[in-house]
Amino acid sequence: MLIIIGNQKGGAGKSTTSLALANYLTSAKKCPVTVIDMDYQQSLYQKFEKAKILENKEPYEVLSATLETFPVLKDVLIKNSKDVVLIDLPGKLDDDGLLAVFTAADLFICPFAYDEFTFESTMLFTLVLRKVNPKIKMVFIPNRIKANAKFEIMEEVNAQLSKFGVITDILPDRIDFQRINTFQTPISLYPVIIPVFEKIYADHLYGKHEIAG
Repeated sequence: MLIIIGNQKGGAGKSTTSLALANYLTSAKKCPVTVIDMDYQQSLYQKFEKAKILENKEPYEVLSATLETFPVLKDVLIKNSKDVVLIDLPGKLDDDGLLAVFTAADLFICPFAYDEFTFESTMLFTLVLRKVNPKIKMVFIPNRIKANAKFEIMEEVNAQLSKFGVITDILPDRIDFQRINTFQTPISLYPVIIPVFEKIYADHLYGKHEIAG
């Protein structure tokens, strides 16, 4: 299973979502996971290298990779149906190397916010990806949503995005998301991430990672 996580809009939370999902799949579901950091900032790979100093056993590998190396990496990493590979995508659509990644992906996870600019970026990314890979499954995660905020465009955004995929429960704007690392997610976050990630697991991963390998 190849899962890509991305959005053109900077600050949408794709790297944090990638870490939180990797932690959830390895700790709660015992899935074998590899994370590929293709983002230009390489924040996930840097967190991984920093955490290794603690000399704890890493629950999964984080690889620093470029779009050019993806075709070879894909064949090495996805050897059977139980392997889960998460890719933190670059934020831009103007690189032809993304086409191979888009074509190979099974699932697209898109964190987004309810504002007009983010919505436009999300829709553009979604339309391009669907054109390149018409069969890909899509999941949209309302992310960093502030408590008690009123979003006039929420209904419109949900109506448009639901034409392409599933919209999950929201992930609130909480300071403890900043404490997620490549070893663990703060236990305080589990009540809010479980409804989101459990649905992704049930709809797209349940049973598949247990197939003989």
